[in-house]
Amino acid sequence: MTQHPPKPFLYVVVCAAGVAADVGRLITAAQERGWDVGVFATPVAMNGFFDTAAVEAQTGRPIRSAWRTPGEPRPFPPPDAVVVAPATFNTINKWAAGLADTLAVATLCETCGMGVPVAVLPCVADTLATHPAYQDSLVRLRGMGVRFGEPYSGEEQGGVRPEFPWERALDLLD
Repeated sequence: MTQHPPKPFLYVVVCAAGVAADVGRLITAAQERGWDVGVFATPVAMNGFFDTAAVEAQTGRPIRSAWRTPGEPRPFPPPDAVVVAPATFNTINKWAAGLADTLAVATLCETCGMGVPVAVLPCVADTLATHPAYQDSLVRLRGMGVRFGEPYSGEEQGGVRPEFPWERALDLLD
């Protein structure tokens, strides 16, 4: 019986934005590219922003949103890469400031020291994107090696809401 090497492991961090409902598209694309996937979600994202049961079925793993108790085993291996999609104004600012008040943000803060590629697809309203703290956060995170996709506001253009570029996150990891 031949053993296959383990697949690379991708952490997907999901934040509370309307487009999170389609995070399964990112997971499918990642699995098609040979990744095993584990999902972290902000506590607010867990409250109806995406189908948690469907995501757990798709990944075959529980979604991580709360800290483990002491002695509880880690349910995911260390990441080979991390994707944050959709990444909200709040999460980006807390991450850049090192405010690890949720498991999702704490995990992002830890990845700084891991040397793994991190790709982010911001989903931030145009009005919030002009805030000086947000602009400073982007500069700080880019300085830490974080790779950003194009801004996505989710606002309609010509009566049509543009598609969220899920697969772009994976392209940024290459």
